[in-house]
Amino acid sequence: MFEYILKEKISADHLLYVSLKYTKTCDVMLNLIVRWISLIEGCNEFLLIKAKKKGKISKVPEMPKLKIDKLKEVFKKEKVVQDTLELYLFFKRVEASQKLKENDFRKNVTLKILDRGNWIDINLDKLKEYNELLERFINYVKQYTL
Repeated sequence: MFEYILKEKISADHLLYVSLKYTKTCDVMLNLIVRWISLIEGCNEFLLIKAKKKGKISKVPEMPKLKIDKLKEVFKKEKVVQDTLELYLFFKRVEASQKLKENDFRKNVTLKILDRGNWIDINLDKLKEYNELLERFINYVKQYTL
């Protein structure tokens, strides 16, 4: 299971540090977000399985919303888990949100997302912030599951 998470992380890092560096398009940003969604879902599943083995939950929920609720409940004291779950929910909303692409193929490429009535700018700096949070989350998952 952790091999899957590492594979997704490697693919996401390649999109962030190689593909985005050379193409500078919003489509690469959207692909990166999709890859991060898959990465977080893998980590969430892994955390729930380990929580069940440790006796913190009786069974792993089937529905995605129930999985998020269970993770929020079990890991309520872990800031990195809570922050990552919020980021995950934002990423899921991005898929269905209205998007504007600015400066494709240029240095200041920006993806604007209409989220809950507010425009949110996603640029390279913001993506690096998200990546740092995900790095901490993956390290937490690794420590928790040992």
